[in-house]
Amino acid sequence: MESPQAIGLAAALILLIGFLLGFLVSRSRERQRQRKERAEARDDATRILTRAKEEAESIRMAGELRGREEAVRLREVWKEEESRRREELERAERKLVERSESLDRRFDRLNERDAAQEARTERLREREESVDALQRKARETLESAQARMEEIAGLSSQDAKAQLISALEEEAKAEAAHHLRRIREEGQWTADREAKKIIGMAIQRMAADETAHATVSVVQLPSDDMKGRIIGREGRNIRAFEQATGIDVIIDDTPEAIVLSGFDPVRREMARIAMEKLLEDGRIHPGRIEEMVAKSHSEVEEGMREAAEQALYDLSIHNVHSEIVKVLGRLKFRTSYGQNQLRHSKEVARLAGYMAEEMGLDVQLAKRAGLLHDVGKGLTHEHEGTHVELGYELCRKHGEPPVVLNSIRAHHDEEPHRFPESFLVTAADVISGSRPGARREMLETYVKRLERLEAIAMELNGVERCFAVQAGREVRVMVEPDHVSDEDMAQISERVARRFEDELQYPGQIKVVVIRETRAIDFAR
Repeated sequence: MESPQAIGLAAALILLIGFLLGFLVSRSRERQRQRKERAEARDDATRILTRAKEEAESIRMAGELRGREEAVRLREVWKEEESRRREELERAERKLVERSESLDRRFDRLNERDAAQEARTERLREREESVDALQRKARETLESAQARMEEIAGLSSQDAKAQLISALEEEAKAEAAHHLRRIREEGQWTADREAKKIIGMAIQRMAADETAHATVSVVQLPSDDMKGRIIGREGRNIRAFEQATGIDVIIDDTPEAIVLSGFDPVRREMARIAMEKLLEDGRIHPGRIEEMVAKSHSEVEEGMREAAEQALYDLSIHNVHSEIVKVLGRLKFRTSYGQNQLRHSKEVARLAGYMAEEMGLDVQLAKRAGLLHDVGKGLTHEHEGTHVELGYELCRKHGEPPVVLNSIRAHHDEEPHRFPESFLVTAADVISGSRPGARREMLETYVKRLERLEAIAMELNGVERCFAVQAGREVRVMVEPDHVSDEDMAQISERVARRFEDELQYPGQIKVVVIRETRAIDFAR
């Protein structure tokens, strides 16, 4: 019989062996499970990779398809653009052909006039020859009469010759003088008529070109259909545009173009930019018009400032105060007797600089004084006083040197010249203003009359804005609806008309239109 210790040891040994066998079996199973999971993972990876390749292939094919469609669309767009440009070139070519034909017709008319003038000259020459023939005939008649008188009267040759010569000379002189006077009068009348015709045509062409350049701007339209959108329903768009800008919009039969007419070049440029923005945007209604007019106003202001800075750069003038630069830029749209004031100021600056260089004076100071001598004209529309005093105060306030201040006042003899450079500025101002073709008296008078029309209307209480349109034939007065009633409008129009009659001289009649507009505005949120 075995002892209990031996039995316990055997049992422990059996348990240990069973534990080892179980551990080995479980580990074998775990390895099999891991191998199986790795095989499944490889299969999953293979499937995912295959699916990814299929998706990438489908994406690539879709991309190629979209690329082909985009290429086809771009080709169609290019063809449309090419067609549109071809049509524009054809229109331009037709216009050039029409202009060429017009010039040919004008040359033909001039050739006809030259031929007619040559024919008249030939007739005058023939008449002079006829007068010479009459004189020769008179001499022959005198000789034959002398011989006959000697034969009949028995007078001496000398006495008969004296009597006959005296009589025939008087007759021949009278007849020749009569023919010469008639020929001269006829030639003078013909020459005067042709000269007046030629001069009249030249003046008419020059006046038309100059007026168009000074008072109108042409805006090209993408198509004639835009004219109806500019007018708007019952004319509301065109009325809103004219009231916002003070510029007349002329829509006629001119193909693909409208005309903006107004005497104020700043307003006209602002209206041109606003109209081009509206045409580009395509949305034309009163609210959009006011927005575009405000934006174009900012652009015009920026353009004037850039023009002043460019003038300072061209003349190598530095350290000019920003307020002076701002006012100087306004001269870009200011004229005096038809001469652009910014261009005039640059001419004066260059002339003064050239003369200062020849005389050994301060060139930069002379150019600075020349450029700023008329800067006050940029303030005359907004402030009371002459351009000399306004320019003097502006430059004195912002620290310009004494030479500049003296040149501003001295070039209109409001104070004596105290510096050599101020004499040069005055001389350069006269040269620039008096050269042939520099200034026109009539345009300045016309613009001043239009400005006076607006100023008279603005002096009345309740007037908000005023615009002179139709070349001064009509004045549109916008009143404040909160301060002016419908009954007061008739009184304002009557008072404005009576003041025009008392204070201005003008051809024809002036129509006064008083406009009172009330707006109600709300927002949908």
